[in-house]
Amino acid sequence: MGAEFGSRSGGQGRISQWLRRRPKDTSGDDRAREELLLAAAAAGLPLAPAAHPSGYRCSCDRIGCPTPARHPVSFAWQTQSTTDRGQIERWARHQPQANFITATGMVHDVLDVPLDAGRAALERLLAAGIEVGPVAESGDSNGQGRLLFYTATRGTPEDEDEWWPCELDCHPETMDEHPGLRWHCRGSYVLVPPARLPGDLDMRWVRGPEHPLPDPLTLLETLTDECARVAGEPQDDIAAWGAP
Repeated sequence: MGAEFGSRSGGQGRISQWLRRRPKDTSGDDRAREELLLAAAAAGLPLAPAAHPSGYRCSCDRIGCPTPARHPVSFAWQTQSTTDRGQIERWARHQPQANFITATGMVHDVLDVPLDAGRAALERLLAAGIEVGPVAESGDSNGQGRLLFYTATRGTPEDEDEWWPCELDCHPETMDEHPGLRWHCRGSYVLVPPARLPGDLDMRWVRGPEHPLPDPLTLLETLTDECARVAGEPQDDIAAWGAP
């Protein structure tokens, strides 16, 4: 009898140890992630799978990846990008760790600015009653972060000098007029929330994709004003202004 009781106790102990070692149930997080991705696709943002963090590095095989967890996994991301619900569900379920990018210049562009400038601009725009579309906040390795304003695309404008694909890190002649601003349009992409970044950083919606996409020119002046203001301030003042 004593041996049988001891055997049961040992079995219960092993079960308890196994339960403690079980990975955290992330099914709720996975469902929330999938719903957010589908909401972005329903708003017309074409999506494609992207890399994800692997510790403090990128999940891709590239040594010293310059944009860890921020780039698509396929070179065919432009043609692969889709709003098809079924395809996005399959990607999300078969690649539960993957981030997603949205290809710009098809349906939407993105005006991407430093976090401090973006917060001030967003406050000004809303106070003025100007329609602001979806806005996302992204962590950055330098601790400053970025605010991304999703807008309707300008398509293929006649003045090619004014528009550029920032994914290539090019510097147009108009860069001095728009300090700190990156305009993602044809040939570019950005991460779409929710996204995880190395260093326990993330990307999240400040204003969700249910908001209609505005014309980028209605936001541009305020964004560039705030970018110029922040660029001209001493760093100590910027840090103080941006502190919670």
